[in-house]
Amino acid sequence: MTRIDDVARLAGVSTATVSRALRGLPTVSAATRRRVLAAAEQLQYAVSPSASRLAGGRTGTVAVVVPRITRWFFGTVVEAVEETLHQSGYDLLLYNLGGREQVRQRVLRTANLHKRVDAIMLVATPLRPADLTALAELDLPGITISSGSTVPGWPCVRIDDVAAARTATRHLIDLGHRRIAHISGDPNDELAFTTHTDRRRGYQEALRRAGLRPDPSLDMESQFTINGGNQATVELLARGEPPTAIFAACDEIAMGAMTALRDAGLRVPQDVSVIGVDDHDLSGVLGLSTIAQPAAEQGRLAARLLLDPLGTVDPSTDRVPAPRGVDPAATVAASPPVILPTRLVVRESTGPPRAH
Repeated sequence: MTRIDDVARLAGVSTATVSRALRGLPTVSAATRRRVLAAAEQLQYAVSPSASRLAGGRTGTVAVVVPRITRWFFGTVVEAVEETLHQSGYDLLLYNLGGREQVRQRVLRTANLHKRVDAIMLVATPLRPADLTALAELDLPGITISSGSTVPGWPCVRIDDVAAARTATRHLIDLGHRRIAHISGDPNDELAFTTHTDRRRGYQEALRRAGLRPDPSLDMESQFTINGGNQATVELLARGEPPTAIFAACDEIAMGAMTALRDAGLRVPQDVSVIGVDDHDLSGVLGLSTIAQPAAEQGRLAARLLLDPLGTVDPSTDRVPAPRGVDPAATVAASPPVILPTRLVVRESTGPPRAH
């Protein structure tokens, strides 16, 4: 039986280069690829994906950890990450924490990832001191997406949540609203971490810059879900005089708020304007004004930044760097944090307050 070593010997390259050439990876020069393909054809060699990965001392897999895969943001990011990894010949190993502490500990605080992956990506995953210690002991390159999951030595791809909230609130102020409510994350929600505090800060900053004092009675806590937004709005309306506008910390909260308002006989935006953050796939259908964040682009960019230090070969020398250890991690750490821009998308859910 022909082995990869036989092809490498005939082509005059390393076994790792044979593996990359036969998988069509862009890190092999055209001349080398032609030489490898000719040797493989001559020897009638069929590539084994697992063997080719092991030849380079790698798993060919990246671990991606998310709090809840069913949420729009996480699903959108993971889809973009998987597509980018696949284009470079890498597989994605998905860990969905789902709010389960035992899963968190199994993934982040044990040797579960050791020798199973070449790198780690954390998508909006809040971390505790024990998690950071365990990740440091793995000595793998990594990257985070979204604020709150900061790991020393790892870059982060995210948006500016404070600025996004300021823009949303300023839009309502510019329309003439002064009694503006805010529905943000529950501090006890494992998905909230610093996103909810950053967006609350942006909301309050916009009010103060407009000479308005934040009213605690208009500041509600909620889960980042449609049902959470609905329940928070029901409670808000029960407190007495309704606000003329609501800034929701995410589009799903905003959707729940719109449902509660309509159930209460209030029109959107004639009686109460509503704006969210995300540009969820359903936001356009529902006419929801929002602050659009590039969720898919965050995933694609993070994957590219993570793959860069995992570059497997210099085509001019066929040299294979070490797949783990200080050097790859240091390369990732050298990448500056990346903050992607957001934009205001005005739809039918926001308008001037009703004249009394």
